[in-house]
Amino acid sequence: MFKHILIPTDGSPVAAKAIKAGVKLAKEVGAKVTGYYALPPLEHLYYGDSYILDRRRIAEFERGTREAGQKHLATVKNAAVKLGVTYTSLMTKVASPYIGIVEAAKKQKCDAIVIASHGRGSLSSLVMGSVTQKVLAHSKIPVIGYR
Repeated sequence: MFKHILIPTDGSPVAAKAIKAGVKLAKEVGAKVTGYYALPPLEHLYYGDSYILDRRRIAEFERGTREAGQKHLATVKNAAVKLGVTYTSLMTKVASPYIGIVEAAKKQKCDAIVIASHGRGSLSSLVMGSVTQKVLAHSKIPVIGYR
């Protein structure tokens, strides 16, 4: 069945549940796991055309997001270690999380993605967009959505 499963995380409670399910699936089918975290782009800090960040604030933002990513990836690692599943991690800076997830799966030669779905209503998904829906639309490998 699956030999290598990508498990992206954003640190949310539903992502924690998806991690457990994804690692359990990996254990059952004898697959290895790669945990993935998409670093948010710096543009999230811009508030207007004239707002400029100084180097110190940029460094603080990047350090903070990397620390958060490492913390979230540790959750995947701990779940994998607990069940004896081979684990690696990947963290990249990308324009959008769904792009990072699809690219990470390709780069790591994964044959499945287990991803949390936050289960927002259709109106909310239309307004905000859904990372899970975009991964489903752009992935060339199976995607298992966990709610």
